[in-house]
Amino acid sequence: MATTDRARATHADAAGTADSTADSTADSTGGGLARGGAGPPLPGRARRTGGWWRELAIAIAVAAFQVLVTRKAGDNQPEHHGLDALGVVLLVTAAAPLVIRRRWPVATYLMTFAATLAYWLTDNPRGPVFVALIIAFQTVASSGYRLLAWGSLAVGYVAFAWVRPIYSDEPWPNLAQGLGLAAWLLVLGTVVEIVSTRRERAAELRHTQAEEARRRASEERLLIARELHDVLAHNISLINVQAGVALHLLDERPDQARPALAAIKDASKEALGELRSVLDILRQADDGSRAPRAPTAGLRDLGGLVERTRAAGLDVRLEIEGEARPVPAGVDLAAFRIAQEALTNVVRHAAADRATVRLTYGDDELRVQVDDDGRGAAAAPPASGDPPAHPGGRGVAGMQERVHALGGRFEAGPRPGRGFRVRAFLPIAAAPDTPPQGDDPASRP
Repeated sequence: MATTDRARATHADAAGTADSTADSTADSTGGGLARGGAGPPLPGRARRTGGWWRELAIAIAVAAFQVLVTRKAGDNQPEHHGLDALGVVLLVTAAAPLVIRRRWPVATYLMTFAATLAYWLTDNPRGPVFVALIIAFQTVASSGYRLLAWGSLAVGYVAFAWVRPIYSDEPWPNLAQGLGLAAWLLVLGTVVEIVSTRRERAAELRHTQAEEARRRASEERLLIARELHDVLAHNISLINVQAGVALHLLDERPDQARPALAAIKDASKEALGELRSVLDILRQADDGSRAPRAPTAGLRDLGGLVERTRAAGLDVRLEIEGEARPVPAGVDLAAFRIAQEALTNVVRHAAADRATVRLTYGDDELRVQVDDDGRGAAAAPPASGDPPAHPGGRGVAGMQERVHALGGRFEAGPRPGRGFRVRAFLPIAAAPDTPPQGDDPASRP
């Protein structure tokens, strides 16, 4: 009865942990919208529709402004007749292409230029008839057609200032008027050029920031994948080995199956705990207001790793050379994960009896070395980072990526005689600013 109660309690604890882990996963992957996230962007059709209505409103406003203000200005221009129907049509025609200026900037500018020039060559009153032309000029210049924009200023200077006096009684512009018009056009082109340059720089900055965000997201995905692999592969491998031992002993010597089942319980608890820690880190707010429930794995956990691996039937020794001291957080995590992954490969593939984990603290680097007496290269992945012999393996490649990301060196290959060796050299020159890492692995058994 007591055994049944303990089994039920153990099952309840495991179920509670699994439920909490599942909740963490769901919250980290799908809870963004529930917490008020922005959600997916609007479809392209909706964005285009909104932009089309905005351009239509601008075109109508410009057309109305040009017609109404020019008509009012004509009351004080006795040298010109009042605004007639042709003038109204030309002013509206000059503003109408603004609706398509984003999609076809060159066509818009040419049509607006032609309609505005045609109006200017009539005897209609003068007024703010260049508003549509200035908007079209800014659009074509900012769209990258700078040669067309600057060339049209020269054409416009000649056409608007010197063509009408050829066939009408309008006097030729004097020197001051000619220089004033040239200066005004030069200022217009310069201002538009400055605005276009600033917009291009802003767009380039946004593009650079977007590329940087995508790069960081890719790196984070790789980091998460590596962490989950390291967390799960080792403990699941131990569970698999111990489950095989328990099944083997259950029929012949059931009393000896208890240590294997206890090892399975410990390994599964450790895996769930580390998985929850990783998920808690993923759920942290950007301001770091939420702390993970468990500290990040590191060298302080190396003794426990050795004990769990011993429970799987592998004789593992931990050796410390040099003066153990705090190391940078990235090196601390990488050293532990390398040892963990190396021992996982030994348990799963090497058919070894013994393994040695050796930490060597140098002046400017930490060396992590794992040796075994197994089958060597016949069962181990190659050191180059290529896919290993066993299907789906990423162990050596992941270790190599960790070491290279920290600027270190990595070696993996057969030992002289028998077995396999994994060795990583991790720089620790920045260790003085690193906070203490907890209890020393040298104090562990």
